[in-house]
Amino acid sequence: MYVPGVTPTKWVRVWNERLPRVRLELIPVTAAEAADVVRAGGADAGLVRLPIDRTGLSAIPLYTETTVVVVPKDHVVTAADEVTVADLADDFVLHPLDDTLGWDELPGEPAFERPETTALAIELVAAGTGLLVVPQSLARLHHRKDLTYRPLTDAPESQVALSWPEGETTDLMEQFIGIVRGRSVNSSRGATPPAAKEPKKKKAAPAKKQAARRQPTRRGKR
Repeated sequence: MYVPGVTPTKWVRVWNERLPRVRLELIPVTAAEAADVVRAGGADAGLVRLPIDRTGLSAIPLYTETTVVVVPKDHVVTAADEVTVADLADDFVLHPLDDTLGWDELPGEPAFERPETTALAIELVAAGTGLLVVPQSLARLHHRKDLTYRPLTDAPESQVALSWPEGETTDLMEQFIGIVRGRSVNSSRGATPPAAKEPKKKKAAPAKKQAARRQPTRRGKR
């Protein structure tokens, strides 16, 4: 199971190479429902966006995404390589209901209503209704030719994590954890260490042969 913006393709490829007889099914879900799906047993594991309610779940953060602001291509902020929250102070900034960024205070001017989804918010940006702040992968997912984005340096960031039911770390789950964390197939994690070899016994040095003393030859008197 995975949420929008996360691309598990490379991990699935590695899984299929290492465990070709174990089928891995991908289920797309929204970020809001991801934790509940895993908790209810609807998926063995999920690639989710933090923060989530971790009750009954284990989670390993995998990476942190850059946060960007999505704007029309002719917007003034496109003149810079990166912007700050203060640069958006005079703009309407959309805040979709499926937003996963942990804002203490929303940037810009509040829009009149909250779009239900990020996809709908993108359409509103294209219509000139406001701007949108999202993880970079979502900006790429909903790419449009008439829109662009710039990194927002002082905005909250989104963490992607692998989550699964607490207490259910099976051998297959360990295999998948190893794959998403980049461990090689020969990784020693979880493997039984090889038995220590007994030191080789030293062979006793052969006794030196004593050189036989030659008795001097006695010559008889003539």
